[in-house]
Amino acid sequence: MIDDTRMGYDTASKTDVESVVPEEYGGMWFFKDALETDELGLTVLELEPGGKGKEHDETHTGQEEVYYVVEGSINVEVDGETMSLEGGDAIRLGSEETRQIHNSGDERATLVLAGAPL
Repeated sequence: MIDDTRMGYDTASKTDVESVVPEEYGGMWFFKDALETDELGLTVLELEPGGKGKEHDETHTGQEEVYYVVEGSINVEVDGETMSLEGGDAIRLGSEETRQIHNSGDERATLVLAGAPL
């Protein structure tokens, strides 16, 4: 059943969402709640040089993820293999793969992370 009371779009900005990462490490903003998405998670991640994300998999959620590097350069460790990505590159990860992001560059790296289904 379609909810006719809800608009067909929602907007959000980083200023609408609290970062879950301390500013000295960069920032991580989850947009799912702000955009009221049902099955898509959208996150903006900024990592300072030498910073890294949490090692994890998504087996418990069953979601696949796509990481798109907006600017900077990162390494993504996937099940012990390291891939280097730069601005304009993307990687898709299945739910079972253990992954961790490292900022391997000399400048802050900015990524957009998308995951579905949730």
